[in-house]
Amino acid sequence: MDQPPLPLLTADTLRTAVGPVDGCPHCAALRCDSWESVGVPLGPPQLVAVGTLRDPAIDEPIYDERLEPGMDTWHPRAPVAVRHAPYNRATVWCCPQCRRGFLQYTEHGGYYVDHRLRMIDPALISD
Repeated sequence: MDQPPLPLLTADTLRTAVGPVDGCPHCAALRCDSWESVGVPLGPPQLVAVGTLRDPAIDEPIYDERLEPGMDTWHPRAPVAVRHAPYNRATVWCCPQCRRGFLQYTEHGGYYVDHRLRMIDPALISD
């Protein structure tokens, strides 16, 4: 059975889709303040997909990043810039019990695949 496509989220709809950064026992082990490698993609029953930041109308999302001076993509306080890399390639997931939000994307290199997870701090979400 085919799953319907996930809704495309904007900065505003992402803020309303996810809960606070304080988690619950169900998701406490998923403390990923910056992009962390997770080995395999996470999903049900641990997390529930709620949307995507990847616009299906764009074949190849931009690789431009939006960062504060002195930060890199992996910094825990880097903005969650939904239209910029790597966020524009991410799926949005939530803990089914507390709604704490997470972003997942898969980085593909020449000889590797790296599944990455980042917890969403709603205060860091921007366009």
